[in-house]
Amino acid sequence: MSVLTTSPASAPAPSGHTPEPLYRMPHGVVDTARGTWAMGLFITTEAMLFLMLFFSYYYMGHSNPVWPPEPPKMRLALIMLAVLVSSSVVLRIGENASKRREFGRARAAVTGTLVLGVTFVILQVLEYADHLTHLRPTTNAYGSIFYTITSIHGAHVVLGLLMLSYVMVLPTEHMGSAGKPPHHTLRNASMYWHFVDLVWILIVGLLYVLPNVNR
Repeated sequence: MSVLTTSPASAPAPSGHTPEPLYRMPHGVVDTARGTWAMGLFITTEAMLFLMLFFSYYYMGHSNPVWPPEPPKMRLALIMLAVLVSSSVVLRIGENASKRREFGRARAAVTGTLVLGVTFVILQVLEYADHLTHLRPTTNAYGSIFYTITSIHGAHVVLGLLMLSYVMVLPTEHMGSAGKPPHHTLRNASMYWHFVDLVWILIVGLLYVLPNVNR
C-alpha cells in the first residue's frame, strides 16, 4: 500500500507543470514486518542450537554400546508435556480473542499461559530433584548432555514467560495483532512460546520415550 503525495514545496514546479506524484510507504508498515521477521529469525537460530544438541546426543550415543545407561523416568516429563501443550492451546485462544479485539479475554488467556508456564518450571525443578539422586551432570557423558538439553530448554521457557509478562503490562492498544500498528507483541511472543512447546515435544520423544521403548 502506498500514500500519494506531491513534490516538496522546496522545489516548486515550473508554471503550468503538474507536480509528479511521490509514492511512500505509510508509517509503521516496515516496523510491523521487521518485528515479525526478527522473531522468526531468532527462532531459527534457536532451532539450530537444539538441532546441534540433539546431534551431539546421538553422536555420543553412537560411541557407547548402551545409550542411555539408564532410561529416564517418564512420569513427570509426560505431565510437563501436557502442561506445556495446554498452555499453547490457551495462548492460541488468546491470540484469536485479540484478533476479534476481545482484549479482556486475550489478557485472561495470557494469564492462564503464564500460570501453566510457571507450573512447568516447578515440575522441572521437582524432576531434577529426583534425577539428581542417581544422575548428575558430572556422572558421565549422558548426564552432561541430558542436563544440558533440558536446562537450556528450561531457560527458553523462562524467557518465554518474560516475553508474555511484558505483553501483560502493555497498554491494550499495543497488545495484540488487532491493536494499534505496528505493535504485534502478543503475536510475536506467541510465536516464540509455540516454538518452546514444539522443542519440548521433541525432547520428550527423543530423550524420554524412545529410550524406554527400545529397552
